Amino acid sequence: MIITEDDARAYVAGLTDAEGMARLEQFAALVLAENQRQNLIAKATEPHIWQRHIADSAQLLENVSRETLGPNAQGPWLDLGSGPGFPGLVIAALCPNMPVVLVESRARRVEFLESAIAALGLRKCRVEGQRLERVEPFPARAISARAFAPLAKLLSLSAPFSTRQTAYVLPKGRSAAQELESLKPSIRAMFHVKHSLTDPDAGIIVKA
Repeated sequence: MIITEDDARAYVAGLTDAEGMARLEQFAALVLAENQRQNLIAKATEPHIWQRHIADSAQLLENVSRETLGPNAQGPWLDLGSGPGFPGLVIAALCPNMPVVLVESRARRVEFLESAIAALGLRKCRVEGQRLERVEPFPARAISARAFAPLAKLLSLSAPFSTRQTAYVLPKGRSAAQELESLKPSIRAMFHVKHSLTDPDAGIIVKA
């Protein structure tokens, strides 16, 4: 389990190189600075930003295949309701050569995401500053979402972007198993729950 900030930094360091860690250190500083102007993350989680937000986002990479992350995969990684960039901008910082699309409809969050992308030099990451329903569909290699919508609604809204090859990695906290159980059996069979490394009671709904 990832319990402390040191645990979190060590875990993320194992997923990337020195440049990736530098990008994430810079991103964490940007989030904390912007959090004084708008509520990006809960104040109580500021001292635990690596454990609660960065490592929590980074762990999603371990739930998708190398083929999904590789250069031959179809389409970008699609992150729904990106907010301050968790998990999507963390994924982009860890995988700067992979196209990533962040969907966020709130104007002030969009401004922050765009400024962070520019500051981190993430040329393959872009923001769709509108509701998902208004985004022109494209095939996604992976779809992630953190606190975006109930599972059934999320799957319905994201269906135009999903192919048979699309991976799903959906942090759902303590409601993961319950939300998965609420789906029709034919759909439920395509997914499973993985335990989160940052919270023993939380789950990630996965379709790899």
